[in-house]
Amino acid sequence: MAERAGSRAKGRTGAVIVAAALLLSGKALAQSSSGSGPLNFLGSLFSGSAPNSSQPAASGTPAQGGGPQMQSGGPQPWSGEDGASGHPLMTASAIKEAAANFDNCIAGMWPDAAHRNISRESFDRFTAGLAPDLHIMDLLDAQPEFTKSIWDYLDILVNDNRLAKGREVLTQYKAQFDATEKAYGVDRYAIAAIWGIESNYSTQIGDRSVLQSTATLACVGRRQAYFREEFLSALEILHRGDLKPEQMHGSWAGAFGPTQFMPTAFKRYAVDADGDGRRDVVDDPADLIASTANNLKKDGWQAGQTWGYEVVVPQGFNYMLADRARMMTMTQWENLGIKRPNGEAFPHPTEKGYLLAPAGAEGPGFLMLQNFRVIMKYNPAEAYALAIGHFADRLRGGQPFVQPWPRQERELSREERLELQQLLAQRGFYNGTPDGQFGGQTREALRGFQASIGAPADGFATAEVLERLRGH
Repeated sequence: MAERAGSRAKGRTGAVIVAAALLLSGKALAQSSSGSGPLNFLGSLFSGSAPNSSQPAASGTPAQGGGPQMQSGGPQPWSGEDGASGHPLMTASAIKEAAANFDNCIAGMWPDAAHRNISRESFDRFTAGLAPDLHIMDLLDAQPEFTKSIWDYLDILVNDNRLAKGREVLTQYKAQFDATEKAYGVDRYAIAAIWGIESNYSTQIGDRSVLQSTATLACVGRRQAYFREEFLSALEILHRGDLKPEQMHGSWAGAFGPTQFMPTAFKRYAVDADGDGRRDVVDDPADLIASTANNLKKDGWQAGQTWGYEVVVPQGFNYMLADRARMMTMTQWENLGIKRPNGEAFPHPTEKGYLLAPAGAEGPGFLMLQNFRVIMKYNPAEAYALAIGHFADRLRGGQPFVQPWPRQERELSREERLELQQLLAQRGFYNGTPDGQFGGQTREALRGFQASIGAPADGFATAEVLERLRGH
């Protein structure tokens, strides 16, 4: 997709499958080369990216981060249809041809496996009986017809039941969280929030074989080069003995474990916190907590710093300043009229952040700090990072957001989003390829149109804005 931008793809898939199940059509992680999110749910909310991590859109590479995985309910057949992306490797004939060559494709990866010091015995044992799961091709190219609003998304993920379970987990594993905070300087509440949102505290991890999923994607479809690396990394994990095949079950794109590591992310970040000789991010709480913290630390987590602040944006504010590239100190934002809703002062006036207005001029604003950007590396969608940050604050004892969301607004359907982009293009505001997926380029184009008609240029797509574009 033309607009999908975001943080680098690192290795998690997901991004709120419970939400995706309720809001879209299931856990079909629409991945992009820079990140992922089920059915591009996160990216099409309001982010300038599309689909971590634990995260598809129609273009393909899971990033890490995501959300509770839905159980697949057993194998489902492939539709037998061409993929929606139009990619030549996603035609029905190309998929059938690749599937027929699956065994040869797997066998052809032995030299690369041997180069990684995987033994022949391990290669043969772990690849024996593998067969392609072609239903994944339908998920790889799935397109969402509808998305959910940011406020509904937060309602689903940051709820009383999940908060209660999170507090239990924090108490149960206090010793592990204590050790991890001391070793890595990463806030325990952020780790607990990721655990809760990615898998609902290990209760919704996913039931697809990581080996089968990554092998399928390494040999069939349009993301073979990317998933070849994931498949070989999965073989390395098994050969080393960190995990067993039955532990490596998760999303259809290969993310596994309570905080949804892709195999390549596991290799980069997994640690043996309890010294038992294995890096078990599935069933060992010490390894799971420390590995997730190591991930965040290596991505630039700032110890002792929060993720951001809810703020009140004054009427008449120039929303062209709401850009993640525009980092200013809290004092500078205050001088522009930005205040905290409870009247409190910013604790560190020299901290720098950018302004995010996910629901436009009618909703709350947020000043986002470095740690928010770190969470976005886990899953490059602002909606995901906002949910993690808010959930962490609530686990710490904080209160819900103060300002109301514009709940009277409805999310546009994919057909309406596509029409909006086409109309913006006709008026000369949009230069991308209309695809129904909203990102930074659409937001900028919409701001330009809003400014031209004297409306707040907040880049928030509403039914009213669409009507104005239609000339009504």
